[in-house]
Amino acid sequence: MTMATHDSSARWHTFLTEAKDDDIVMLLSKQSPPYVEVPFHELQGWDPEFAEDVLEHPRQILDRGTQTLIEICRERGEQIDAVLRVGELPRDSRRSLRNIGTADIERLRSVEAIVTKMSDLKPRLHMAVFTCEACGNTIEINQKNERELIEPLRCPPDSGCGGSKNSKENPTRFNLVVNISRMVNNQWIEIQELPENVPSGAQPTRGSVLVEGDQVNRHLPGERIVANLMPVVRSEVRSRKKTPMFDIIYHLISSEHENTPFNEIKISEEERDDIIEISQREDLMRLMQQSIAPSIFATGVMHYVKRSLALQLFGGVRRVNPDRTRLRGDIHILLMGDPGVAKSQLLDYMSKLSPRGKLASGGGVSGAGLTAAAVRDAFGDGRFALEAGILPLSDRGLAAIDEFDKISDDDRRTMHPAMEQQQIHVAKGGITATLPARCAILAAANPKDGRFSKRGHNQSVMHSYNETGLPPPLASRFDIIWMIRDEIRVEDDERIARHMLKTRTKGVSESKVEESLELNPTEGQEDQIFATGVDDVEHLTLEFLRKFIAYAKRNIHPDLNKDATAKLLGYYTEERQSFHKEDSGRQMGDEAQVIPITPRALEALIRLTEAHARMHLREIATADDADVALAVFRHWRE
Repeated sequence: MTMATHDSSARWHTFLTEAKDDDIVMLLSKQSPPYVEVPFHELQGWDPEFAEDVLEHPRQILDRGTQTLIEICRERGEQIDAVLRVGELPRDSRRSLRNIGTADIERLRSVEAIVTKMSDLKPRLHMAVFTCEACGNTIEINQKNERELIEPLRCPPDSGCGGSKNSKENPTRFNLVVNISRMVNNQWIEIQELPENVPSGAQPTRGSVLVEGDQVNRHLPGERIVANLMPVVRSEVRSRKKTPMFDIIYHLISSEHENTPFNEIKISEEERDDIIEISQREDLMRLMQQSIAPSIFATGVMHYVKRSLALQLFGGVRRVNPDRTRLRGDIHILLMGDPGVAKSQLLDYMSKLSPRGKLASGGGVSGAGLTAAAVRDAFGDGRFALEAGILPLSDRGLAAIDEFDKISDDDRRTMHPAMEQQQIHVAKGGITATLPARCAILAAANPKDGRFSKRGHNQSVMHSYNETGLPPPLASRFDIIWMIRDEIRVEDDERIARHMLKTRTKGVSESKVEESLELNPTEGQEDQIFATGVDDVEHLTLEFLRKFIAYAKRNIHPDLNKDATAKLLGYYTEERQSFHKEDSGRQMGDEAQVIPITPRALEALIRLTEAHARMHLREIATADDADVALAVFRHWRE
């Protein structure tokens, strides 16, 4: 062991008093949490060899660092149960969860992950104090294993009587003294590798992480973190016997939250210049429309559907008011339609295209469902754990939910605040938490009777919505509701059929790709900007469009100018008056011609206007942006 050549306690003492004295002063003033966190680069700049030893032997060296920090506090007149941590680890210590193996055991590593579960809090013995019944001697034992209480085998003869439990000549028993033993709060969290890092066709790898001290309750399901942790092993137990097979669990040392939106998507300077250049094209909206699911042929209303989906990807601006209320910027869209109108294909493509996109089926979601659930014994120790559903896991992204009409009753009750306030309040199994759900929702619903009724002269979007069986109050949470019908039009039918046949013949056999007999047509697009579909129509590649969206959402936050505000205000007040007159003249039992215009409709128009400006990388949303928003909005309400 390298650390045998030098005294780590002395090195920690020198480093802490020289480099972290200000942090210790704050610690002594009790104006900061009871820990000192050392960025790895500071330690490496001070002593590279010592920093390397911290990575290789974290258990021993960090324990000595914590003891040294407590002693420094004691020397300065304060008894503080402080902790020393190391964070911001170097890139060469970064691993993916699926690749952590024997070479990483008991070493300090970092992983990028998303938190999927969180258990409730429990106290754990950290330093247990026992007394010998025969002589009253006290014995301290460090409890390293969270699964097993380690008790004294013998009373030390140099400080006590030397007795033991099994001794016939000098028998004794040992009693745990809880009030002077040192306990620490702990909880388990489950982390999962980021969706964008999962190999194609593979399931994401998960890991159980033990969190202790003031780090408990700091990691909510759905959050993205860089976890600096120490992998350890424990033997699998079968039929109450230990086996030579081991499970890997993780002890959390420190963590950094990923607060920058889409920070995981790297954009080069050249790509940034390309994004700016393309954003200035006059036909940008047409290009974006063609880039949404290019294999789906657009006729009639599908042109506007794709436009609205393009706006949804960019979204409006999320805002916080002085009174702490929040205004969502994400755009929610509901697709209603007959079977075979490509709703599911649109959802699948959007979930792949959107950074942090997730796809789920309302009828097939189990466990945590769409929101969250309390799961018993998730970590094998009998306690409840809070498991995140699709919406928290899609935080800052897009949740595509197929068969939305089949969501459970529990999810229906929680969807209202999840869609508007974008928070999920959970009080289950002794766990109380508020999970963020700041995501756009793209949902698809089918009629409960298998097919929507034929279009009539007195039939509105609300009429079709009611045929899905979804509760009416949920309709106002959607910014846009599309009704896509499978209507017979000879010219359109022929164009769609030709497009489908071309798509079929242009595709490559998947079996040949798997056997390396043919090149995968999706490969090689990472560095391309444009591609052409089967009809030779130009569109942006999926990878480049993802980068375009990430750049815009990360850097552009438009405000409406006076002209845009006036346009939206004029439309809103006019439609409100029109609906009021129509509502007053309608007899009881008559169906409303349109979904009521409420203040939520105005907020939807603002979001659509901001999204169009953001698409063009403009910090000011103009009347032109408002015109596009109004065109889309009017079209779905007709």
